[in-house]
This record gives sequence, structure tokens and C-alpha cells, in this order.
Amino acid sequence: MGTLRRPESIRNVALVGHGGSGKTTLAEAMLFLSGAISRLGSVDQGTATTDYDPEETRRKISIQAALAVLDWQGHRLDVIDTPGYFDFAGEVVGALRVVESAIVVYAAPQGVEVGSEQVWAMADQPYDGAKPLPRLCFVTKMDRENASFARTFDQLRQLYGTRVVALQIPMGEAERFEGFIDLVHMKAYRAGKEFGTEQEEAIPEAWQEQASRWRDQLVEAVAATDDELTAKFLEEQPITPEELSRALRAAVRAGALVPVTLGCASRGIGVRRLLDLIVELLPSPADVGAVTAEPVKGGDPVAKAPSASEPLAALVFKTISDPYVGRLNLFRVYSGVLESDSTVFNPQRGREERIGQLFIPRGKESISVESLGPGEIGAVAKLQETATGDTLTVKDGGVVLPGIRFPEPVLTMAVAPKKRGDEDKIASGLARVAEEDPTVRVEKSTETGQLLLSGLGELQLEIVVSRLQKKFGVEVELTQPRVPYRETIRSTQRAEGRYVKQTGGRGQYGVVFLEISPLPPGQGLEFVDKIFGGAVPKQYIPAVEKGFRETCQEGVLAGYPVVDVQCTLYDGKYHPVDSSEMAFKIAASMAFKKAFMEANPVLLEPIMLVEVIVPEEQMGDVIGDLNKKRGRIIGMEARDGMRVVKAHAPMAEMFRFAVDLRSITGGRGRFKATFDHYEEVPPPIAEQVIAAAQKERASS
Repeated sequence: MGTLRRPESIRNVALVGHGGSGKTTLAEAMLFLSGAISRLGSVDQGTATTDYDPEETRRKISIQAALAVLDWQGHRLDVIDTPGYFDFAGEVVGALRVVESAIVVYAAPQGVEVGSEQVWAMADQPYDGAKPLPRLCFVTKMDRENASFARTFDQLRQLYGTRVVALQIPMGEAERFEGFIDLVHMKAYRAGKEFGTEQEEAIPEAWQEQASRWRDQLVEAVAATDDELTAKFLEEQPITPEELSRALRAAVRAGALVPVTLGCASRGIGVRRLLDLIVELLPSPADVGAVTAEPVKGGDPVAKAPSASEPLAALVFKTISDPYVGRLNLFRVYSGVLESDSTVFNPQRGREERIGQLFIPRGKESISVESLGPGEIGAVAKLQETATGDTLTVKDGGVVLPGIRFPEPVLTMAVAPKKRGDEDKIASGLARVAEEDPTVRVEKSTETGQLLLSGLGELQLEIVVSRLQKKFGVEVELTQPRVPYRETIRSTQRAEGRYVKQTGGRGQYGVVFLEISPLPPGQGLEFVDKIFGGAVPKQYIPAVEKGFRETCQEGVLAGYPVVDVQCTLYDGKYHPVDSSEMAFKIAASMAFKKAFMEANPVLLEPIMLVEVIVPEEQMGDVIGDLNKKRGRIIGMEARDGMRVVKAHAPMAEMFRFAVDLRSITGGRGRFKATFDHYEEVPPPIAEQVIAAAQKERASS
């Protein structure tokens, strides 16, 4: 593994699909049948090579992309096993960014599920400006109850048209599954008793008519992509398996056809043929050719060919943060050679990075290498500042590769420590976790003072909390964030504030008369000095303004900041000895509070502009849910076969909308919400908010 590979002999492939479709089991079968591992692992037993994280083994699901490196027919296959659950879509995006092709895995009993539809769409545009990735489909679990290859194939045809072609058909299904028929070479492969063993034989008579019918369909589809074969097909001349394979290879690499294969990964059936097809049909880095990059020093975009003689250009697509090992960066080399014990330049950070030992990860194992060339995927530890999406290149003549566009977080929770004094450790640990996953966001709310954790779903945030406890030794709980309400008034009011304490010796004396009035929304706070004749000496007027502004910050009605109020100081009294800045500040606060409570005070809440994209058949349910959340529909339109619903909705009602939308649409809906404006809270709800705030203040 230490020798530099030729780009022509590399296949970088992502395994993608719905959660539970069988991707990790397929990766394990690939590793075992290729001899990369000597013992077959299992997801259920927590021994799968690519599910090595403690959270993955405990939950029996993939939560991060993991590399499975193997050799097959003299080619190196870098297979990236990706999670299938919506919460970890960022891992899929990162993996698809650095591969030349994808294998979409389907479970035969369930067929096409929403997760596989989503990853298919991701593969259509792995990054801005990129062409769709060539792909294969693998229908697994053919031995399970209710398995149906024909149903899954028909669903694929309905979604993606006649470019979807079957390369194999099953001999039996569910408990009668015996093997498969290769439609290209018209041979049958009967499953043996040992894992991954298949006996090649002539197609049984019972399957010959069906196989001929499916092959005719395949030949017609492939011939339509090749002028020479089109002529032979129209003239009804025979087309050889070699001619079919040649045209099929070109059509798959061009994206004109998507082949569908089948098997049972848990028994190794169909996996050898799938490995053959990866080598035969899917493109290498050399086939894809040069990528476009931006010069570090500016200028026109340049093409970076997958050549070892070119200057280095590598992209970091994943970061793992470990409290003991430190930061671990996974990268893909696009041009040039990256060597151990060398120095590279990170243009995004504007600094040089020292490269230590390079290695190729395989699950939790690490295979040390001296260098990695074009098309190769590897890892390096302990880079100081390099993060996911960064380019590693040379200082002179270097380039910046297209980055990775990760999904925006949609669910936000507040993080509270279970023990006092852990705040700094929590903030540090969350920052490290966020380094690993760009779809996780951590920020301190300037409005409420809470530490907020955002992500793509509940499961993702649960795992962040679990990792925080196991990796960094701190326990936290997640709660619904506080809403940054505001307070204001609807009428003008005057009040006197009197702070007088004269009990012998130096006392306190300050009397002010204030008038407060509402301002238009967004005007903030305004202080007006209308004192004439020295009723309040000039040196105390700043104290009056300070008392007004500090009280606004603390809130009057329910402890939320006051906005859009003008405060006018129009009269007052002072004592030549006992008056002080403190006395006038307190008097101003007293006067303001009194006037505020008599000026028709109201509570304001943040209103979000929400844009929801849903299938048309679920639009009614989504609108109904928004109405329940006090939302107001402001527009609807059609976009790319979906419906876009625009609405204004209170932030207080939107914290769990991501969860609700996923439930309503089966994961097909998506949304974004941005702050728009503040509106008055309806009186019944305002009463509840005020009562809760007063209770909290009384208990603290």
C-alpha cells in the first residue's frame, strides 16, 4: 500500500442509500471477499469494519462516513460507506464531493425509500457546477420476506425513466432466492452454502424466457446509446457480450444509463459481480480528467489534471476530533503528490501546515504510507488549523479547489450543564465536535445568554451530547431555547420617580419627572433632555439616561429588553448636598417602571419568514400544521415538481418544526427559516409568558 497508484487503477465510490438499506453490510462483504479483512464483521454484533465508533456499535447504525479500502482485479477501490439517516446528510455530502461514482443501495423488501431519493438528488450535483456522478444500483436483501426485485426496478423506472436498466434478474425471491442471472453474458449464478460462493451454470429452462425478455430490454437500451449498435439492433444482427459491455461502459460513464444489479450482502451473493462491475463500468480519476480550480493569487480558473507531475492540490472532506489523538483530517488528492514529513500551504487559512505521517484509514485501523498521489484518499493527523472543505496545495502556484456545500442546520436546542463549573469544558468540547461535523453549529445567544446547539435532527444532537460526555467528560441536557421576546408600550404616560433617603449625615436625593412614548418599530431607544432652569443639574442628566437604558435592558413586564420607546426628562428636583448620580439613576428607573406599566405595555415576539418545500400531495397537511403554529401563509408557488409554501410564523412555535415536517412528509419536505420582524404576542399567550417569567425570577 506504500506505492503510488496510477489514477487509471483507482475507483473512488460512495455507498449511499436510505437508513437500514444494507450499505455497511455490503461494505463488509466487499472487504471480506477481496481479502482486505480476514474475519467477517456484523452490524448486529457491533463488529462491522466501517461502523467502529462506539455510538455506531451501540445504536447499530452508521453515523459517519468511513473508508473501506480494498484491491480487486489489480485495481484499488476506495469505498466510502455513508450514513443513511437524514440527521447525517452532511457526511453523505462530504463523501460525494470526493468520489467519481456512487452505488445506491436498496433493500428489496422496502424498495425505493425517501432517503435513496435524496441521495440520488445529491449525486446529481455533488458540488456547485459539477456534473452528475455515474452510478450503479444494488438491490440487496433479496432473501428477505416481501423482497421484490421487479417492484424496486419499476419504482426506479418511474422516478428516473428508461435510463435505468437491469443487468441481472433474480432466480426466486425471499425464501426461494437461489441466485441471479447475468443478462450481459446470459449465465446463471447459483448461491452456494459458504459465504460469497456462487456456482456458474447455464440458465435453467424455467428462467430462460424471462431472461430473454429482460435481455432484449437491456440490449435495446444500450444500443440506443451507441450508433454502431443501433445499426446492428435495427438490422436484427446479434450483439455480443463484449460489444454490449463496451457500449454499456461508455453509457454509464456518460450518465446515459444507470445499471441495476442485485444480491444478498449478508450472504455475499452478487457482491463479487458488483465488484467486477465497479472496475468495468465506473470511471477512474483519469477517466474524469481535470478539475477546475481557482489560483491562490487570483486570475482565471485553471484545470488540474490527475497527474503526479502537477503541483499539489488536495481537498479535506472530513475531520475527526479526538481528545487524545487530536484533529484527524481525511483528504482526496486531485493533482500532484502529498508526502509524509512535508510542508503544504492552506490558502483558506493563509498558513503553512506541517504534514506528519500519512496513512489510509480502514475503519479504526490505520495503514501508514509514505505518499499519496492523484485520485488517492488518505488521512493525516495533528494539522493545526485545517478544517473540512479546505484545500492543501503549494504556496507558489497553488490553487483553491471547489469547496463543499453542507446542509444548513434546522433544529436548535439550548445546552445546559448538569454540574456547575462545567461551562468552559462544555464550550470547548462542543467546539471540537463542531469541527468534526460542519452541519453542527454552536453559538452563544447574545439575546438570552444561552449556549445554543443546532443540527439536522434530534438523533444528531443526541449523539453530540453523548460524545461530549464520553470524549470530554461533561454531562449536559438539551432544552428548548428561550424566545428572545421584547417589551414595548402602546401609549404615552408620565410618572414621577423619587429616591430620597435623609436620615442624618450624607443622604440620597433625586427626583425626576419622565414622559415615555412609543416609537415606530425598529427605532430602538431614544432619550430626550428637556430640563430648563437647572431643575436637574447637568452633571446628573447622564445618570438619568443610564437609569432609563439599564432598566430597558433588564425589562419591566417580564424581564425582556424594552424597545422602541422615547423617554423625555422634563422636570426634577435636587438637593445641593444629598443629591448624587446614584440617586438620580435609581429615581429614573423608578419613574420609568411606573410609567411603563401604565402606558399599555405589550410583549413582542420574533416572527420568522419560513419557506417550506414539499411534495404537492402533502402541501395541505403542512399548511394545516403551520396554521396550528399561528403561522400566516403569504404565498405559494411551484418549483422543480414541488410546492413552495411561504409563511410568517412565531419563533416560539417553530423550534420543533423540523421534526414535525419530517414526520408529515416522510422526510421529503425541507425548509429554511430566517428572522423577519417582531409582532405583538396575543394576550392569552402573553399572560402565560409573563407568568412563567415572573415565577422564574421569584425562584432565582
